[in-house]
Amino acid sequence: MEDINLHFTGDLAAVEKAHNLLAAMIDNNLQSGEGNLGLDSRTISWKRVMDMNDRALRGMVIGLGGTAQGIPRETGFDITAASEVMAILCLATSISDLKTRLGNIFIGYTYTGKPVFARDLRAQGAMAALLKDAIKPNLVQTLEGTPAIIHGGPFANIAQGTNSILATRMGLSMSDYVVTEAGFASELGAEKFFNIKSQIGKLKTNAVVIVATIRALKYHGGVKISELAKENLDALRLGFENLDKHVENMHYYGFRPVVAINRFDTDTDSEIELLKKYCEEHNVRVSVNTAWADGGKGAVELARAVLEAAEACADCFTPLYDLSWPLEKKIETITTLMYGARNVEYTLEAKEQMKKIAELGLENLAVCIAKTQKSLSDDQTRRNRPRDFTVRIRKVELSSGAGFVVPIAGAIMRMPGLPAIPSAEKIDIDDNGQISGLF
Repeated sequence: MEDINLHFTGDLAAVEKAHNLLAAMIDNNLQSGEGNLGLDSRTISWKRVMDMNDRALRGMVIGLGGTAQGIPRETGFDITAASEVMAILCLATSISDLKTRLGNIFIGYTYTGKPVFARDLRAQGAMAALLKDAIKPNLVQTLEGTPAIIHGGPFANIAQGTNSILATRMGLSMSDYVVTEAGFASELGAEKFFNIKSQIGKLKTNAVVIVATIRALKYHGGVKISELAKENLDALRLGFENLDKHVENMHYYGFRPVVAINRFDTDTDSEIELLKKYCEEHNVRVSVNTAWADGGKGAVELARAVLEAAEACADCFTPLYDLSWPLEKKIETITTLMYGARNVEYTLEAKEQMKKIAELGLENLAVCIAKTQKSLSDDQTRRNRPRDFTVRIRKVELSSGAGFVVPIAGAIMRMPGLPAIPSAEKIDIDDNGQISGLF
């Protein structure tokens, strides 16, 4: 396990270094005489990143303290998982492709209105050199000796939410079956896996598994987090509507998903049977997964169900949209079909940003909506299956190197903040180096 953590931490550190190197080169170019690109500091969109939740870093002024400290300007931080460099690392197919994508990162405009990219700063070579080891997938093993690959870390609520194309292709080259995770449910992780990673990587999926828990369905049925351990069949029934939407979402791509009931110790037999019966009555494959407690043998039934689904689907996959569509049509398709929204509203800032993206000739990029993971809508307080709501896009960021645009919906932030009572308050370490409070 120590090796796994070291590898993964190394990937994050390399992404941070490469991302922040470009930020430093931008500021250096602003201040330099010879070789200055004439960058308008007011248009620079490239922030810095840090792997830490810290709301105070979202917006700041840098370059204060005199001429030796740089050019004063507004900027900020995103969390490392939201870095475009992280996205590029996961979508690149080779070192040369990595360099090309890094060079395609949009920075801002000159005073004459000319777009400036990372290649104009000749930054892509050094950035790629920092990522030379991070681009290699990390082959590890589970406690039972099953091979596994850990590579990349973009969150699905603020980025594309899937591991690297190289990792998936490596797995496919060495195994009959490859299982990959797309985080944060069907409308975020799965949507981005299919419409971004699968289209860029030319991947064809044969089966889909929706992981459901009794706790989550009761939460969507109105139960407080503090009471999720108590049996509540009525709330569970209400929460089935949320599961229905995720199953429906997979139908849009041509799949009949398998529902995996991830069993917790607090789940009762009555709750498990109620959910199983509901799925069976609606012609949905379902299996109880107890792998957390029982290891591999606890997932044998689920594995058989997944194999049956995969063998029944030779060429099921259909993308949700065509990359040639206008940005507004792609955004509307995702929000109305995947989220169940009635319509989409844009701020004036978002409309202006989409207009500039079109003027750059980049309207044919994929769409990667940043949205709360706590609701199908863009409002984290709306549980279960909201209907007849409006998705509000407040701004649109360009990730031209990664190959997508990022519409930011609702109040989601790409630099999270700590909650009122952070988990750090519960964490401690004793004199023997034993850490407590992590779970």
